[in-house]
Amino acid sequence: MTAPHPFWLAGRQATGDDTLDVTSPWDGRTVGSVSVPTDAQVEAAVAAAHAVRTEFAATPAHVRAAALDHVAKRLAERTEEIAQLISAENGKPIKWARGEVGRAISVFRFACEEARRFNGGDAQRLDTDAGGTGRLAFTRRFPKGPVLGIAPFNFPLNLCAHKVAPALAVGTPIILKPAPATPLSALLLGELLAETDLPAGTWSVLPVANDRMPALVQDERLPVISFTGSDKVGYQILDSVPRKHCTLELGGNGAALVLPDFSSEADLDWAATRIATFSNYQGGQSCISVQRVIADASVYDRLVPKIVAAVGTQVTGDPSDAATDVGPLVSEDAARRVESWVDEAVAAGAELLAGGKRDGAAYAPTVLAGVPAGTKLATEEVFGPVLTLHRADGEEAIYAAANDSQYGLQAGVFTHDIQAAFRAHRALEVGGVVVGDVPSYRADQMPYGGAKKSGVGREGVKFAMDDYTYERVMVLTGIDL
Repeated sequence: MTAPHPFWLAGRQATGDDTLDVTSPWDGRTVGSVSVPTDAQVEAAVAAAHAVRTEFAATPAHVRAAALDHVAKRLAERTEEIAQLISAENGKPIKWARGEVGRAISVFRFACEEARRFNGGDAQRLDTDAGGTGRLAFTRRFPKGPVLGIAPFNFPLNLCAHKVAPALAVGTPIILKPAPATPLSALLLGELLAETDLPAGTWSVLPVANDRMPALVQDERLPVISFTGSDKVGYQILDSVPRKHCTLELGGNGAALVLPDFSSEADLDWAATRIATFSNYQGGQSCISVQRVIADASVYDRLVPKIVAAVGTQVTGDPSDAATDVGPLVSEDAARRVESWVDEAVAAGAELLAGGKRDGAAYAPTVLAGVPAGTKLATEEVFGPVLTLHRADGEEAIYAAANDSQYGLQAGVFTHDIQAAFRAHRALEVGGVVVGDVPSYRADQMPYGGAKKSGVGREGVKFAMDDYTYERVMVLTGIDL
């Protein structure tokens, strides 16, 4: 039997007393097993991060940039191997897994670039008032302290990258806690980090069970928490540590809005294809997947059959097959939950237009219309391949329907009207508005985060670097300006 994968404690391999098996959501086979750190080993990782924080903050930019550049290059060299690993442990179709590796490469490349230009400092003359004569303020950013990064299962490499790369770029240590269902990608990332010259203690990858996390969350030596996951857990964390700095990337209920000017057959074909693809990519297990379509009444009746037909072309099956568009959900329990939500909506009067069937951990791409208010599908994040269709009369009604949600992560607006685009940007209560496409677009360098229950703070490499640091001003006196 293959030995369990070691974890990474302060940059070095270690093993604990227990192991965790990682199984494929597709066929239930064991993909691998990982060693789980003991409480003493977790303590050693935190102590090491705390001890090295000052030394790491003082490292030259070129040292941090070189390490980040190395990781980007090694990810590129091992793309296919890593994509196969993501697909095996997560159930993600291989084509989407390859795309995830490509995005992680970009994250580390962006972080390498930002590390070289970050924190150059800003000078401000203070002699604008007589009392400031001869004085100059010089402001730089410094790390708030070691980061606890908690990553989810749905992007087991790239969302780890979004925790790790910005932390290393600013020179702050990080403890990375991957999701228990998908720790293998994070541990492989640790292999690449171990090839660099980063100081010992600057990073650890600890596959700790979720029920052991409260002690880590509470630890005062980890003043920054970056969490991606459910809003329930995210706000539990925030409420438990009100004096810590928390970045929370939480749920969504992504809406694609089709305005009346987007009305030609070619327009509607494009919208239908994009909506069908991105309501089902990653099995719908993305917080910016399309869950709601809100279309103007003038185009709704022509759009609906196009969406249903496009959803019908989505290829489901073995995630290792390059032709597969939609694989299984992360577990059979997840698929059962999605099934129960759809069944509830249909029982309440929703019209099932496609899908609605479960097979183990797989759930068929599903489309519903007329979902009643108050059902879980109408109010919660489904996190599965399920799409709901809604009719609205005019722009204001479309925006109001989109805003009628406890979430506000991103929205997509199909329009050719630049004035309408700016009206949507002003009206929609979300962190991002994507014009001409679905809400599922994310460039890894742009600010990414939400409003309302979708979280607080922003990711995107430079913006996370700002989040992990604070401004410190130095006033120089007696300067001849």
